[in-house]
Amino acid sequence: MKQGPWFFHVDELRGNPGYEEEGFFVNDQREGRWVRYSLQGDKLAIENYRWGQKDGKCQYFNTAEDLIREESWLAANPKSPYDTIPVYDINDATKILRFQIVKLDEASVKHGTWRYYDPQTGRIEKTEQYVLNRLKTKDDDTAQTTDELAPIDPATGKPVAKKEEKKQAAKPKEVLEYEKKNAGKKKIKVRDGSTGG
Repeated sequence: MKQGPWFFHVDELRGNPGYEEEGFFVNDQREGRWVRYSLQGDKLAIENYRWGQKDGKCQYFNTAEDLIREESWLAANPKSPYDTIPVYDINDATKILRFQIVKLDEASVKHGTWRYYDPQTGRIEKTEQYVLNRLKTKDDDTAQTTDELAPIDPATGKPVAKKEEKKQAAKPKEVLEYEKKNAGKKKIKVRDGSTGG
């Protein structure tokens, strides 16, 4: 059983570059920060582990040690591969009806923001947002930004954003007088531009 700090050396094999890794084992599982280096000593990756699976922020570099990718992971406890999620009322999204126990299919899932960088300039080229291994789309973003607890439409299964209620503009004095004067009448003479033909 592996315990404590460890160091691995992997030689080049069949065109794959070799690397060295160092980190910490707890009960035969990777735990905490692990760093991967090329055989020339360049930093290639910084990965974080929990329960032997990737958890938290992981960073990957090119051979010049420029950041090329930043990932975010969520690890599940293998001894308890279940999670409890709240089930909300369809009509009132603030009301929790019950808690449902669900089994997690994978030990480690993509969760959080993934960023891809241009190694030469360091600027972000692409950003992806994951929620439990599911890539968020623009539809999900608009619903989440407008209201975190938006009710879900049963037909589509997507959150429904609250529509902003239009405020009625105050009517001019003349319009109010006209409506008051013609309130009880069935026929009202109105100029509509017709020529009578």
